[in-house]
Amino acid sequence: MTDGIHTRRYIVEPGGKLRLEDRDPADTSGFDGGEDYALDLSKQLDQRLDRLQEKLYAEHKHKVLIVLQAMDTGGKDGTIRRIFDGVNPSGVRVAHFKEPTQQELDHDFLWRAHAQVPATGEIVIFNRSHYEGVLVERVHGLVSKDVWKRRYRQIKDFERLLSEEDTTILKFFLHISKEEQKRRLQERLSDPGKQWKFNIDDLAERKLWPQYMKAYQQALESTSTKHAPWYVIPADKNWIRDLLVSEIIVGALEELHMEYPPLAPELKSTVIR
Repeated sequence: MTDGIHTRRYIVEPGGKLRLEDRDPADTSGFDGGEDYALDLSKQLDQRLDRLQEKLYAEHKHKVLIVLQAMDTGGKDGTIRRIFDGVNPSGVRVAHFKEPTQQELDHDFLWRAHAQVPATGEIVIFNRSHYEGVLVERVHGLVSKDVWKRRYRQIKDFERLLSEEDTTILKFFLHISKEEQKRRLQERLSDPGKQWKFNIDDLAERKLWPQYMKAYQQALESTSTKHAPWYVIPADKNWIRDLLVSEIIVGALEELHMEYPPLAPELKSTVIR
């Protein structure tokens, strides 16, 4: 583990209560260094992640699912780009979950997620996820209260199934403040290099901030389990966000105690001429 980071403090304890208002989106108090030191640690974590991902792919025993959820501008794309930039793309895949297609709507709400889960030896990152069914659909009244409440149980059953099939599940809520979202949205409007990211619908969603915070709080509290924990990551500052997510992922992979497959006995006497 890297010095100065105590990632346990960011977890949503299974069976416990969560108050998002008590989780500071700009918090850096869990880290004993500054931004420059964090960047040095991130480079070390990058090297460890590269080796671990290669072992995961080579050993071909485990699967890893990483779930990223956030409000608009929360940094899902930036987190993926920063943490997995140097990893071999042959064993890593990003699955995006946007507005459901008609085919997806014709199936149960977990159908499209199950089709994207990692294969053996693979890391899959869900950029948004099956949790949209208890977030967006709840906030916009697309499903009834009875439906979204029972989905908590269905999600936990789904994730338990994956866990029992040797899938390591890590779920991150990138927690930004409403003030930081305002700054980032304005930056998108003002910066010609970022204007393509701006979506007018983001402003309508921003008006529903209290409803989303309530939905997130209940979803995280109801679905954080020992085998599929939620982490609330302070995301107002990109450097601490990326450092914490990297540390948690690397720590989880190291706990798998992976090894490279040994050379087949019939090849040990092989000499290349």
